[in-house]
Amino acid sequence: MSEEKKSLNFLEQIIEKDLAGGMPQSKLRFRFPPEPNGYLHIGHTKAIGISFGLGEKYNAPVNLRFDDTNPAKEEQEYVDAIKEDVSWLGYKWDKELFSSDYFQQLYDWAVQFIKEGKAYVDSQSSEAMAEQKGTPTQPGIDGPYRNRSVAENLDLFERMKAGEFEEGTHILRAKIDMQHPNMLMRDPIMYRILKKHHHRTGNDWCIYPMYDWTHGESDYIEQISHSLCSLEFKPHRELYDWFLDQVVDKDLVRPKQREFARLNLSYTIMSKRKLLKLVEDGIVRGWDDPRMPTISGLRRRGYTPNSLRKFVETVGVAKRDNIIDVSLLEFCIREDLNKIAPRVMAVLDPVKLVITNYPEGKEEWLDAENNQEDDSAGFRKVPFSRELYIEREDFKEQANSKYFRLSLGKEVRLKNAYIIKGESVVKDSEGTITEIHCTYSEDTSKKVKGTLHWVSIKHAVKAEVREYDRLFMDEAPDSYQDKDFMEFLNPESLKIIQAYVEPSLLEAKVGDRFQFQRIGYFNVDNDATSNNLVFNKTVGLRDTWAKQEDVNKGDNKPAQQSNSGQQSQRKAIDVIQQLGKKYTNLPEEKQLKTKAEIQKLANDVSYDDLQPLFNTAAKKVGTRVATMITLGVLLKNGLERNEDINNFIETALEDSNTILVEEAKTIK
Repeated sequence: MSEEKKSLNFLEQIIEKDLAGGMPQSKLRFRFPPEPNGYLHIGHTKAIGISFGLGEKYNAPVNLRFDDTNPAKEEQEYVDAIKEDVSWLGYKWDKELFSSDYFQQLYDWAVQFIKEGKAYVDSQSSEAMAEQKGTPTQPGIDGPYRNRSVAENLDLFERMKAGEFEEGTHILRAKIDMQHPNMLMRDPIMYRILKKHHHRTGNDWCIYPMYDWTHGESDYIEQISHSLCSLEFKPHRELYDWFLDQVVDKDLVRPKQREFARLNLSYTIMSKRKLLKLVEDGIVRGWDDPRMPTISGLRRRGYTPNSLRKFVETVGVAKRDNIIDVSLLEFCIREDLNKIAPRVMAVLDPVKLVITNYPEGKEEWLDAENNQEDDSAGFRKVPFSRELYIEREDFKEQANSKYFRLSLGKEVRLKNAYIIKGESVVKDSEGTITEIHCTYSEDTSKKVKGTLHWVSIKHAVKAEVREYDRLFMDEAPDSYQDKDFMEFLNPESLKIIQAYVEPSLLEAKVGDRFQFQRIGYFNVDNDATSNNLVFNKTVGLRDTWAKQEDVNKGDNKPAQQSNSGQQSQRKAIDVIQQLGKKYTNLPEEKQLKTKAEIQKLANDVSYDDLQPLFNTAAKKVGTRVATMITLGVLLKNGLERNEDINNFIETALEDSNTILVEEAKTIK
């Protein structure tokens, strides 16, 4: 078996088998069929990616079809939002279609069902029907209207369509088997009366087809070859096929329903109904609130189409449901933005720093690299002066040898500028530091361990920064039978900060993405104006949840966080070495997950722990890769480069292993 065949997922295997069995490739056609009753969320990206991805792989058309059979919950707003989201993700559909396009055909087929004794009008209450339907272990019983005559059924169904009856008085049911072991086959509803205005057909109809009746028949009308849906529809497949059995022409393509595991994300809810409640109750500002798992919310937060597509690709196609750690999604956006986001300087929690030996009134415009990952990004000018803002957490009066930032008597480098030394502090009456006084040296060749970002006070631009955290405190907020998901809301999911940014950001436009150096990735929010810059925090440079999850969850960690319960008891550097041993032999999906885990562990590694691994033997490539990944985290956290670091990187760049070379390039 070829390498390509081995890598096929189970859906591709089904398609390959059909092609080998005689289906012409020209007959392949897929569809993405959202209901326009809400905004698409991160879970939908998997369904979108699967159908459109197969379309790209097999050069087959993919329809965008809106299953709009419930006018009580559907709106044109949702149709427009769904189209925008699919387009933004980079996919192009062949035809834009609606199930409402087929209302007349569905009605005509329903009439034919009645004439053939395969459907009847039931006039019982919903409670009576539910009681007669039985349970999964008990068969149902026939209702009193099941054997109405064809003539009576046709008359009642026509009068239902004409609007003679009130909602709930009659329904049309398929006549299958009330004793069937699959409860969905016990005379399912085909039509109900709904006197609601439809967003496309207006008031033309007051009876509407049910989803199970509509979906398969719509697939058949469109000649969809493979109807791909999530696992909850697997019990529906038998009914899907029964409905098709009644109408298919043997000379036309018969759609085949197959199911895949849906995408579940930790610390997130995927129910449209529950997401709508968050909107309606004012917990969030709308469907596109950056805390929402909607595609529009992720877009507003600064996520890229590439990162979402990479995430879906990494998760893969599975047959069983599982929960994916949200940290993998965050890892994918970090990886993407690291390559494309310009670097700028911003201070979110400022404290004043005065360089006492720098001339008053003097200012310089220094060169700053826009993105070391992109040789074409060039440089920009940043202003430097005697008084600066730095982050309050970047200074301690007294600190140990593992503290790489500024303290009294210690030297650090100001990014793109000079080396400074902490001399003294000024405090207010409550003992809070209001100013840090330091001296600077023009000798920038000295070796120091720490590097700080800064903003010149004279040139600083005020900006509103919206710092978002996870919306829920629990990993599975809607998994409890005795608790409401709203009980797990994170009260700290949004913090609004008054920050200072470098003046180059005055030219930033809505949607522009940046790396605030040493802090994280941010983008310009829709609310921003020329007079009021507003930034959303997309994701931090490192996973700040990792440590608290370790504490809160003990041994019950997701697979992405640790390989065994023993790891938490071992030194981080030892675990990194272990993960590195097999790194280069892992498939890409596992490599990405392992890399994310190494990056988490790296936050607990000191330079003194890491430096001995610079001398790892050349043949131990995996360990050297893990060392390079760890070094990248330390450098982002403020570690100053030295000769040993530069030599390790340069040696790696000359290696024959492409994985090691690529990791070295990311921190070159």
